[in-house]
Amino acid sequence: MGDLRVELYGTLVGHLVGDSRTFDLRVDPSVFDTFDLGSTVLSEAVPLDPVPARSRAARRRNFFAELLPEGRLRSRLASTAGVAESDVLGLLRHYGRDVAGALQIWDEGAPGEPRVPRAEPLTEPGVAELLRAARSAPLGNSPLSGRTSLAGVQDKIVLARLDDRWHRVHDGFPSTHIVKPVPEGYPTLIFDEEFGLRAARALGLAPYASWIEEHDGVPALFVERFDREPGTPVPQRIHQEDVNQVLGASGDEKYQEIGGRVSLRRTADVFRRQGDAESLRRLADLLVLTVGVGNLDLHAKNLGVLHPRDGSARLAPAYDVVPLVLQHTDGRLALAVNGRYELARVSADDLVAEITSWGLRSPGPRVHDVLTRLRAFLDSERPHERADPRLVETLAAGVDRLLAG
Repeated sequence: MGDLRVELYGTLVGHLVGDSRTFDLRVDPSVFDTFDLGSTVLSEAVPLDPVPARSRAARRRNFFAELLPEGRLRSRLASTAGVAESDVLGLLRHYGRDVAGALQIWDEGAPGEPRVPRAEPLTEPGVAELLRAARSAPLGNSPLSGRTSLAGVQDKIVLARLDDRWHRVHDGFPSTHIVKPVPEGYPTLIFDEEFGLRAARALGLAPYASWIEEHDGVPALFVERFDREPGTPVPQRIHQEDVNQVLGASGDEKYQEIGGRVSLRRTADVFRRQGDAESLRRLADLLVLTVGVGNLDLHAKNLGVLHPRDGSARLAPAYDVVPLVLQHTDGRLALAVNGRYELARVSADDLVAEITSWGLRSPGPRVHDVLTRLRAFLDSERPHERADPRLVETLAAGVDRLLAG
């Protein structure tokens, strides 16, 4: 097996060389014909330099390792590929053709390369079959030609929407939608999440479509990928990375209490250093929404940075907005707000203090405005009939508490 080719927006960036324990990115000089020297278009943690600093090799390895899923999903993908779960290069060799963002990673010397990406039209029973098998066959990957990897632990498949029809993707064809079936033991979760995403959209934080759709009796949450855009004949990729990758955190370090590498303040610092006040304001709105709907799972892998081709960076849209206040949880936030982890103890003053610490001046009126708009949304919108029947009542009580100070 040879080195792995790394492409970004169709441009050769370099190669991953070495073994899964010591590999590193060897940048190809031709990349500077497209991107500036020192550009962070690949990652805030991996600037493009002709001779990358040895001291940051672990950060570069972490960036690529964090493209892979966690837990049972990773175990199943590794088993299908016939590699160890710890074999980052082996997993990327098999699944790096379609990952989050605009990266494509593959082995030029592997049999069948270069592959010709394709999409297979599906019938309604075909979609249902992939959803039913999501637990044993994650991401809807075909055993022979499935090349998709996505971070996360929840059962899901990916599909491409082409010519008003669903397609299964093969050999690195870009998927356009993430589809989540009802998870075992959580019968209301995807319906609650659909309502949370609708709230995010109402606040201007999720400019993409999401809805519940049933196929052959199997309901699922369909979410349009914000790192894809329509293209003919193939959808186009938009690059992104999550905040674990940005800050060098690994796996469960996405939770602030584990390792202490991530925090809202450190996330905000990424945009503050760039003078990106708009991303800071949107991060503030997302934080208010998070506390308002009780989304305990806003961790560092559910925060992202978009990297357009021009090398700029901005906060990615909100995603995985799940009201978890009605689930069996410990009631603790993934990222502390003004030093507080217990959702029930976070006040509007804590939101203001946290946002002020990022360098945004006088955010009190903004916090109040977002809460007021969220309360109006709860008054005007109804969840899916299979959502938790207490959902609106519980969320409204939480928002009222924050508004009352």
